[in-house]
Amino acid sequence: MGSLSLRTRFASSRAIFLFLLLMALLTGCEAKSEEAASASPPPPPEVEVAEVTAQPVVLSESFTGRVEAAETVELRSRVSGYIQEVAFEEGELVEQGDLLFLIDPRPYQARVNAAQADLAQARSQQAQAGSEAERARVLLGRQAISQEVHDQRQSALSNSRAMVDAAEAALQTAELDLEYTRITAPVSGRVGRAMVTRGNLANADQSLLTTLVTIDPIHVYFEADEQAAFASQTLLTGDASNSLNIELGGDPQRQYKGTLDFIDNRLNPNTGTLQFRAVLDNPDGRIRPGEFARVEMPVARLDQALLVDGKAVLTDQDRRYVYVVDENNLAQRR
Repeated sequence: MGSLSLRTRFASSRAIFLFLLLMALLTGCEAKSEEAASASPPPPPEVEVAEVTAQPVVLSESFTGRVEAAETVELRSRVSGYIQEVAFEEGELVEQGDLLFLIDPRPYQARVNAAQADLAQARSQQAQAGSEAERARVLLGRQAISQEVHDQRQSALSNSRAMVDAAEAALQTAELDLEYTRITAPVSGRVGRAMVTRGNLANADQSLLTTLVTIDPIHVYFEADEQAAFASQTLLTGDASNSLNIELGGDPQRQYKGTLDFIDNRLNPNTGTLQFRAVLDNPDGRIRPGEFARVEMPVARLDQALLVDGKAVLTDQDRRYVYVVDENNLAQRR
């Protein structure tokens, strides 16, 4: 009897426990259903809308270029001799006419002195020949000498004049050679390093002494493909259209305004490109030849172009699109 009562109590307790668990599950489902029913959908996201305007616009393309000096000079000596002085600091700015190198002038000064002496001698001989020719003319009028003697003295006078001319030319040559011992800057600009230093021999027309480049203005050369080149030439007519935006060294902080001043007269047959040149003001000399440049050049003009903020343009694989709000205030992809 005791065992039977125990089993009965255990079965009753189990039934009560299952009943309570079922009631808890049903209550939880009903609560979740009520929460789901009471939750409202989220509001639509707020987006900025901009009105698209149509107006004339000029399209530009970017081209790669290089900065070059307007004038580049390779200084070579015109006479041979030993460098006596290097009269500049390498890399400094120099003015036209400044002394850069001095070749030992003493041998050339001696040649000038010798040429001056030869000229003085030739002039003395000319004066004597002139006196004899004049005396012969008077004597011939008195029939005191023969015509042959008269002609000989006139010929001697002509020869003496030629000797004077030759002596004067030799003196000018010697003076030029002496002047060439002073090598000066032919243009204003920035000088490079001295390739021949003091005490070394400079050979005439062979030894490169240094290089000199002008700095203001400075040029930017770039090349455009055939299609862009011919499209741009229809726009590059006035001074305003010739203005170009130029970025140097890939640095957005180094933006300059240049002016197109040269278009080559033929296409490069190897590359199919046409060369252009822009001019930049460079009064402080900060722009140096050899720098990399990006040039923005106009290539087309549109009379009615739709201008859209760049932030609204999206990309999907190989095409770009925007969302347009229609009359029902709905966004459509285009």
